[in-house]
Amino acid sequence: RHARSRNYVSESEVCKLESVPLDFGDYHPLKPITVTESKTKKMNRKGSTSSTSSSSSSSMMDPLSSVLDGSDPLSLFAAAADPVTTTAAMDSTRKKRDKDDSSAVGSDFEPWSSKRGEILARYTTTEKLSINLYMGSEKGKAPTTGSAVSEKVRTRLEELDDLEEGSQKELLNLTQQDYMNRIEELNQSLKDAWSSDQKVKALKIVIQCSKLLSDTTVIQFYPSKFVLITDILDTFGKLVYERILSMCMDNRISLPDNFSPESVNDTAKETCLNWFFKIASIRELIPRFYVEAAILKCNKFLSKTGISECLPRLTSMIRGIGDPLVAVYARAYLCRVGMEVAPQLKESLNKNFFDFLLTFKQIHGDTVQNQLVVQCVEIPLYLTLYSPAIDWILQCIAYRAPEVLLTEMMERCKKLGNNALLLNSVMSAFRAEFIAARSMDFIGMIKECDESGFPKHLLFRSLGLNLALADPPENDRLQILNEAWKVITKLKNPQDYINCAEVWVEYTCRHFTKREVNTVLADVIKHMTPDRAFEDAYPQLQSIIQKVITYIYDFSLLFSVEKFLPFLDMFQKESVRVEVCKCIMESFIKHQQESTKDPVILNALLHICKTMHDSVNALTLEDEKRMLAALINGFIKMVSFGRDFEQQLSFYVEARSMFCNLEPVLVQLIHSVNQLAMETRKVMKGNHSRKTAAFVRACVAFCFITIPSLSSIFTRLNLYLHSGQVALANQCLSQADAFFKAAVSLVPEVPRMISVDGKMRPSDAFLLEFLCNFFSTLLVVPDHPEQGVLFLVRGLLNVIQDYTWEDNSDDKIRIYTNVLHLLSAMTQEAYIYHVDKVDSNDTLYGGDSKFLAEINKLCETVIAQILDHLKTLGKEETLKRQSQLALYFFNTILAHGDLRNNKLNQLSVNLWNLAQKHGFADTKTMVKTLEYIKRRSKQPEMSHFTDLALRLPLQSRT
Repeated sequence: RHARSRNYVSESEVCKLESVPLDFGDYHPLKPITVTESKTKKMNRKGSTSSTSSSSSSSMMDPLSSVLDGSDPLSLFAAAADPVTTTAAMDSTRKKRDKDDSSAVGSDFEPWSSKRGEILARYTTTEKLSINLYMGSEKGKAPTTGSAVSEKVRTRLEELDDLEEGSQKELLNLTQQDYMNRIEELNQSLKDAWSSDQKVKALKIVIQCSKLLSDTTVIQFYPSKFVLITDILDTFGKLVYERILSMCMDNRISLPDNFSPESVNDTAKETCLNWFFKIASIRELIPRFYVEAAILKCNKFLSKTGISECLPRLTSMIRGIGDPLVAVYARAYLCRVGMEVAPQLKESLNKNFFDFLLTFKQIHGDTVQNQLVVQCVEIPLYLTLYSPAIDWILQCIAYRAPEVLLTEMMERCKKLGNNALLLNSVMSAFRAEFIAARSMDFIGMIKECDESGFPKHLLFRSLGLNLALADPPENDRLQILNEAWKVITKLKNPQDYINCAEVWVEYTCRHFTKREVNTVLADVIKHMTPDRAFEDAYPQLQSIIQKVITYIYDFSLLFSVEKFLPFLDMFQKESVRVEVCKCIMESFIKHQQESTKDPVILNALLHICKTMHDSVNALTLEDEKRMLAALINGFIKMVSFGRDFEQQLSFYVEARSMFCNLEPVLVQLIHSVNQLAMETRKVMKGNHSRKTAAFVRACVAFCFITIPSLSSIFTRLNLYLHSGQVALANQCLSQADAFFKAAVSLVPEVPRMISVDGKMRPSDAFLLEFLCNFFSTLLVVPDHPEQGVLFLVRGLLNVIQDYTWEDNSDDKIRIYTNVLHLLSAMTQEAYIYHVDKVDSNDTLYGGDSKFLAEINKLCETVIAQILDHLKTLGKEETLKRQSQLALYFFNTILAHGDLRNNKLNQLSVNLWNLAQKHGFADTKTMVKTLEYIKRRSKQPEMSHFTDLALRLPLQSRT
């Protein structure tokens, strides 16, 4: 006999942790610890009395802090930093100050930078553009020999005049991209001139760029031109400000963020004044205005009231600009600069806008009309050019403004005849809560608007955007929807219609029932179906679906909306249709709390999942397949027919036929069917009736048929094992044998390398893990009456023997060692575990001597295989592996073998010596193993371990 007899119950009792009664009292493991620190002074020789002080605190002093004595070594290093570090610190201070200045208006204020890209993308042109490039001049470059200040000033003024006297080159017939490239070149030239200390040249470049803003020859490109030119002005303003700021540093310490003009030295003030005087000498109004506005922030160096005095003057200067489009963008730039440097000076910003309102009628004057005729531009297009500027001005005015200001704006709009352009900008600028509260007032104003220049549907769209963010008075909600939809539904242009409908769908979903939502969806279908107009409106239609499922996430209610599924039919383009289906399934998985068997939901979602599944082809990425499979699996898990298990199985059969191309879905279905079989067992408490036994066999058959269709070999192996365990638990013994035989026959097909997360890895470790699990199951599998003793174990051993292993791998021997664990467990009178209502071999054979003899033969065969392998590792390069395997095999014999068997006892001694023979054994491990043997020898019926311990010498590595 090779295996020792085991009493698993007594072993379990011995291995249990000793239980100690604990009086909790006030103790709780999560309660803060109170540490009591006692300090005792010992009695001195003269007999002084001892004094003991005790203090209690919830936290002790940090020993690391006490060592530092309050002085952090890193801080000491920083205090003695070199000049380079100091300069870096000053730079970081400047960056922090710039950041603080820009955030003075708060994060709820939408910055200009976020609008820049949208303007450049929207206002484009195919017409040819022209630009004047500064070419430089030799005039004024001669060094000034005299020290007279007047001579120096005169020279600089002559340099400035030089630009206006023809030192420029006009580039004609530029495309839009060429024009943008030239502007970028000018921006870079400005930086280069500044860095090379050519301040006058830098100023000339800025003046030249500012002049371009008076040119409206290609009027539809003007908003984009404004964005490009003001980027250069911003760069210039920043360079000048930082230059003057650097002159204010005293002993390498920069000015604080909120410095006063008194702390600025005279040199910096003089330089600052010099810049303003230079700019004041510019002859033309537009460049003079823009350049001074660009350095408006520099007034902080001169006086506390400098900015507040300059803003009204610059506002008044704009009145001298004749072209209303150029003037409104000048006002927008002044508002932009004003919000950056003095957001608190709202009065100047308001005056700026009211000035614009006074001159608003110029837009319809003869001069503008004649210009539009020459450029062949229609009034509606021309009016849209004003939108970015007016929107920005009103955004600055409306920022944190009181509600009364909106009332004032509405009154002024009425005086101007409810101009649609202004009304649209007012609705875009003010807080949504203010607009929503006056929704009916705005609808009345919209009705009275003149539609010739700015379409009413855009106004309703702007109103709808506000109502999506804030709720109007409850009594007005239906009337608002009716008034808006009357206008929207009459729109003939599908693109105009869908742009408005998209916004108002959200309002409808927020405040009304499925009846109103259904009506709106029906109207959208009616407008977008003729001439397949929906093909040009997929983004808007997707947005509508997203809004509907955001507000109606009860799917029984959603699918009862009659027009919802017909609405989905408009998504004819496959990629878009799949994206919409994904959105719906994500919403279902997110919001569906309870499992469902509603036939309406099941049929609709099966159709949606089928759409996603059918989009998979040979070119579909693995990530996309995983995502689609996860969504379909989420749906499958949420379907439950309660105790109607047959209906549940029918659903899984239907799902298998529909989703056969997605392997993770098939895997999920197999797991779900196995779970269904186990639920049936639970309901029947393990005692199956004829009907339930037939049902469980149907579940088992489902799995057996489905598993071979999977491509991943380890997925198949694990599912065969898992399904076999389920069959065994349900007393389907022949079916369980079929699963286990299939797993055994599949092992030879395991490749040596498999793909794991896109990388090729050896399969040995995965196979070893699977086989160990398999052995644990085989312990309780009863032998087939017609197949002989341990037919499954023998078959598996033959497969392992024939399998081609890696040359430098010892996994085959590790598997054989685990087989010995299994065979040892099989020889016990009572197995360590059983399957309920299934008789294992311990019951079938009852410890029969022939059965035990067969196991012993198998043990001898396996041991021989292990020893042969150990002999092959006798070469110098494999001695370490030999040592490790010998110790591993020794521990197996120690745990499971009967060491009263002389052969086995001698084998264990030989293995111990082999492990230490060449000095590769870990001495600590060997010492601990020997101590364990000595402890075991003191236990009952383990006296033979004493003799064994005496025969196991410890060898030093030397």
